[in-house]
Amino acid sequence: MLPTRLMLFLLSSAGVRRAAVTNGPALAAAFVARAPSARVPPSSSAAAAVLARASTARFMSTDAVAGEKTEEEKAAIKAAREARKAEKERKKAEKAAKKAAQKAAEEAANRIDEVTYLSAEDQESYAPMGDMTTVMSRSRSGREFVNVGDIGGNDEAKHGPGARVWVRGRLNSIRAKGGSCFLVLRQNSFDTIQAVYFKDKENPEQSAKMMKYLKTLTTESMVDLEGTVSTADVRSCSIQDAELVIERIHSVSNADAMLPFQVEDAARSEKEVEESQDTDRPFPRLGQEIRSDHRWLDLRAPANNAIMRIQSAVCQLFRESLYAQGFVEIHTPKLIAGESESGAGVFTTDYFGTTACLAQSPQLYKQMAISSDIDRVFEIGPVFRAENSHTRRHLCEFTGLDLEMAINEHYMETLEVVHKMFKHIFESLETRWARELEVIRTQYESEPVTFTEEPCVMHWPEAMDILRGEGFDMGDGLGDLTGAQELALGAAVKEKYGTDFFMLDKYPSDIRPFYTMPDPADDRFSNSYDMFIRGQEICSGAQRCHDPELVTQIIEKKGIEIGDGLKTYVDSFRHGVSPHAGAGIGLERVVFLYLGLDNVRKASMFPRDPNRCTP
Repeated sequence: MLPTRLMLFLLSSAGVRRAAVTNGPALAAAFVARAPSARVPPSSSAAAAVLARASTARFMSTDAVAGEKTEEEKAAIKAAREARKAEKERKKAEKAAKKAAQKAAEEAANRIDEVTYLSAEDQESYAPMGDMTTVMSRSRSGREFVNVGDIGGNDEAKHGPGARVWVRGRLNSIRAKGGSCFLVLRQNSFDTIQAVYFKDKENPEQSAKMMKYLKTLTTESMVDLEGTVSTADVRSCSIQDAELVIERIHSVSNADAMLPFQVEDAARSEKEVEESQDTDRPFPRLGQEIRSDHRWLDLRAPANNAIMRIQSAVCQLFRESLYAQGFVEIHTPKLIAGESESGAGVFTTDYFGTTACLAQSPQLYKQMAISSDIDRVFEIGPVFRAENSHTRRHLCEFTGLDLEMAINEHYMETLEVVHKMFKHIFESLETRWARELEVIRTQYESEPVTFTEEPCVMHWPEAMDILRGEGFDMGDGLGDLTGAQELALGAAVKEKYGTDFFMLDKYPSDIRPFYTMPDPADDRFSNSYDMFIRGQEICSGAQRCHDPELVTQIIEKKGIEIGDGLKTYVDSFRHGVSPHAGAGIGLERVVFLYLGLDNVRKASMFPRDPNRCTP
């Protein structure tokens, strides 16, 4: 609305107009002269002045028509309207700005920023919660992280009650409700500890921010947590007599909220899954394929992680025993000019215009090492077999534990060395890796492997008699054993000799590689042997044929072409070589059978089979 004085001015102007129409210009002029001056507020003064002048001129005119407004009047009214609108918009904007500023202040107070942790000395200047900025080796803060396994609820613990410690671990689980939060940190897949946070009534704003941040954390994220050790009774964690009272927590690496599967589901035993199927909440059964597709996640399950540690332990113990028995570790080529194992599939690749093969074993080079006067050698390395086999015990790539040694008179010298090595592995696993075995056996049931003090060696004819007694048709006894026959033989040996681990020698020559020494009494058989755990083969070996003429005859008899690779192999014998024997052991198969697993892929970190070359 127009100011009151402006309205009076307009009414006066209307009177001038009526006087002009009725009595002529002279009377109108006189009326205007007597009209009081209209005073308007500064905000409308310009519009009012224009309007006043327009009205005066108009009403002085004898030609003015009643009810019309001049252009100047219209412009003045429009200007006044726009001024009112502008004032309204100004007040609205002022209100909005005030509201936005208030909101920004509230957001700033509640915002949880990233934390760049540069120095423990400046810790008090850092927020006690918030994601850690990406670790990019900016500095070494001076924080000392501890192992969860060293925390305890008694004074004998390395970090006991009252100690303030930093721990880095994976968020195993979290439950936040109201003013409290309980979470479990997992470290090295085995060690777990509970951490707790309770609302601080003396610092409600910071407590609210801490609870807000805790609720954003996702399971499997990597977090840094500083807490005070407190006594507790927590049966669900490996640390059962202590917990951490959270002082600070920062996520170092956030896991996706939706994972392919939960680690706790990957950690369930088959028995537990099966028993849940008839309940209201059956546990999911994770197949081998989804586990292999996301193997890194599968390996976080305690038992699966422990299997990899047992695999490492077998390699360590293999080395320990052979070093103690005078062996030297060697490293042989994996790109070779021809096949190293007759009868085994080979992967080929282009080698600068010629064809090369991925080594099916280090066999030829182990023997050439003996010709080099390194009398006892071993190697741990990859082995490649292009066999289109889809069984639960075959892989296209595995780790070979190979050994070769000079012998004086008989291959039994080698069997004694290998038996001693396996005894060292079996005994040490049960004592030095007892914790890992306990973790594995909670998910995959098995018993320790039984073995004899001295080598248990069964000869081929005895094995044939046992299997015929078990109802198998063995024909002429010159064929290879099937999987079912091996299992039946293993059961019979366990019953007769009380051992899970045994050796079978004198295999038929036709089913053994070209480098195998024939039996001097009957060349239909050979000085070869296999070794078994729980009725399944883990190792194959033999006395090697070191006579260059004899090995050439065998190669030709088997229809194998002597290329450059085999020529150099035979030549190494022509220059003189010690009689020798050896063995090739499949690491994954040893672990798979020792632990009683249902699939060799569980004993391989990233298995390779005919259908899988990733991840």
